[in-house]
Parts: sequence; C-alpha cells; structure tokens
Amino acid sequence: MQPTLRRAGGFALVGTLAVAAPVLGRAAFAPFAAVAVAAAFGITDGPLFELFARPADRREGRLNGLTGFALAAAGLAILATEIGLPIPLFVAAVLVLAYGNLGKRLVAETTDNPFLGAAGFGLGGSLAGVAGQAAVASLSSTSILLPRFTFLAVAGTLVAALFREMLFERDDPLVMLSTGMLLWLFDALAVAVGTLDVVAGLAVTVALGIASYALGAASVAGMLSGVLLGLLVIVFGGVGWFAVLISFFGVGSLSTKYRYDEKTERGIAEENEGARGTGNVLGNAAVALVCVICFAASQSLPVDGTLFQYAFAGSMAAALSDTLSSELGGLYDNPRLITSFETVPPGTDGGVTWQGEVFGLIGAAVVGVVALALLPGVTPLGGAAVALGGFLGMNADSVLGATVEGATFGNEAVNFAATLVGAVVSALAVFALL
Repeated sequence: MQPTLRRAGGFALVGTLAVAAPVLGRAAFAPFAAVAVAAAFGITDGPLFELFARPADRREGRLNGLTGFALAAAGLAILATEIGLPIPLFVAAVLVLAYGNLGKRLVAETTDNPFLGAAGFGLGGSLAGVAGQAAVASLSSTSILLPRFTFLAVAGTLVAALFREMLFERDDPLVMLSTGMLLWLFDALAVAVGTLDVVAGLAVTVALGIASYALGAASVAGMLSGVLLGLLVIVFGGVGWFAVLISFFGVGSLSTKYRYDEKTERGIAEENEGARGTGNVLGNAAVALVCVICFAASQSLPVDGTLFQYAFAGSMAAALSDTLSSELGGLYDNPRLITSFETVPPGTDGGVTWQGEVFGLIGAAVVGVVALALLPGVTPLGGAAVALGGFLGMNADSVLGATVEGATFGNEAVNFAATLVGAVVSALAVFALL
C-alpha cells in the first residue's frame, strides 16, 4: 500500500469523529481540537507521524496538514453547535472531503487517469456524505430523508472535488470550510427535494458530464463545474431551466469543435482543443447560477421569481449568442472592430463580421424558443425579450473586447459582463411588458 493511500485512510478515520457530534453536543469540537493539539505539538516522529506526514510536514518536522484539517473540522463543529449550521451538514462537509480524498487515492493505486480519479472522489465522498447524514439522523432520532441527503452529499462532494482540482492538498482546510458554508446555503434553498428530482438530476447531469469529458468538450474541472451547475439548476429550477442551460452547453460545444483545425490555422481556436475549463464554465454561467439561486430563495420571500427566470434565460442567450458569433463568425474574412468599423485581423478582440452577427442572433433566438417552449409562464413576447437580451449581451461582449479586454479584464470577466447584460436586459424588458 502506498504511503499516500495510508495517509488518506488515516485522515478518513479522523474525519469519522464528526459522526459523534449528536452525542457530544456542544463538545463536538473537542475530538478535533485534541487531534490538532497533538498534531501540532505532540507527534513529531514515530508511526503516527509517518502515517499522517505529507512531504512538507517531514521537512518541517510537524504535522501541519493534519493540524489544519482538524482545526477546520473543529471550526465547523463550533459553527454547528453555536451559530446554527445543521449538524448533518457539518458531518457531511467533513466526510465528503475525507472520504473523497480516500476514494481518489484508491483509484490512483491502479491508474493516473484524472477523470477516474475525480470519479473515485465523487463516489467516495457522496457515499460517505449520505451515510454521515443518515447516522446523525439515527443518533438524533429524526427522519432519514434519503433524497435530500443524497442531493446534499453529491452537491457537497462536487464542490469539494472542484476546489480540490483548483487548489493544493495543503488547502484542504479551506476546501472543508467552503464546502460546509455552501452546503448550508443549498440546504436553506432546497425547501422540498423530491426523489424524482434527485434521480433525474444525477442521471442526466452525470451522463452529460461524462460525455462532455469523453468528447473533449470539457476538462475535469470544467466537467465538475458543469455537473454541479446542472444538478443545482434541475433541483432549484426544474427541467425547463436545465433545457435552457443545456441548449447553451450543447450547441456551444458543437460550434467550438466545428472546423477546429481551420480555426487553429486562423489563430482563433479555443485553447486545450476546445475543452471548457472552470473559468470558461463560470464566466458564461455564473450569472445563471445566481439567478437560479435567487429564484429558489424567492419561493420563501415576497419576491416575484419570474424575473429571475427571464434573467436566467437572458444570460444563457447572451452566452450562446456570443459563442456562435465567435466560433462561426470567426471563420469568415474581413472582420471589423465594432467600435470603429476598421478592418482587423481574425481573432482580434472586438472584431465582428456580419455573418457572426447573424449567427449570434440565431443563437439568442434558439434560447428564446427553448424558454418559450419549456419554461412555465413564458409568453411569445417574453421569448422575444430573452432573444433581445442575448443579442445585446453578445454585442456588449464585443464592445468590451474592443475597449478593455486584455489590458484590464480577462476573457472570463468579459463573458461574465456580457451574460449580466443579457440577464438585465431580458428581465427589464419583461418587467416593462408586464
């Protein structure tokens, strides 16, 4: 057995101490505090040191990794007993990280494939998260709500896996705390989680995530971001919302792959053979995620959630409009800078072609039609408002590209701004029509 696997198993055993929280009550932090003190000051050599020591720990002669892990768990325990973080979520946050890391290390014993490693993290973390919440329910004599536990465990595992892809192993305390906070938010928003929602959400999003990675449309981090986003959209919004989301990712990914070799020769091809990373996914879908979260929150507040529905669709219309304009319009010659109409080389930020404008309008219209067909209460005028917001968002992207992209803002920030324009225009247009 490799030292890294033994170490992951040791961390998983320490994480399992969280399950005792219902019995310990306000002292739930104590076991982790004791582990942190022992790791920081007591264990400097011997078998336990060798079990838990990371390479940096050996150089410094102290178990800093275990100390940070235990302190983060102790902090979450205090939030659970003193501030109001639900005990099951505290347990889930600790276990999804500890057992997710163990699952990833188990896979690493036989293969270094990054996708399989992420799958190992996902399976180990999700199973442990469900089991931990069920154990807390049993010890507390409360109902075992399997659909809800499954949704929260999987969502927490995806959050932890995504952070682990972007951060280092030494950042596990930050991963744990972030996972706990986001689970708290998800739990508050998920007023009612049905079995069908969870089963459908998991089946569809995981299948599409696997397909996107296999086809080279997303990196591992991009796949995890997309699966998490899809799951939240299905559970908090519904199938119609997911259809709007997938209209962007599906059509957009196909357009990125279309005549990719020719785009490479022209210098306009996306990096990594068109595979979407986390930055690309969030740059195009962060506004949509905020909209679906606000929609879920509006069901418990005196706020009309319809506007968030239109804003969500408008942001996706802008994202698809911009993608088609760039990926298909970039194949045509003689682009002109949108601010001055002077001819510029292909691939110049802010350069547009009339063909790209047409493709962008088609992309915005596609999302508008999907919204009209599948989102509840969307009228023909509402669908037109979505298309308008998408088209104006695409052109806002071009204006920002010609003026501030590169020197001040990166591509992801410009994409975010464009989708925000699409969301605001669509919502305001519908508000004016209501």
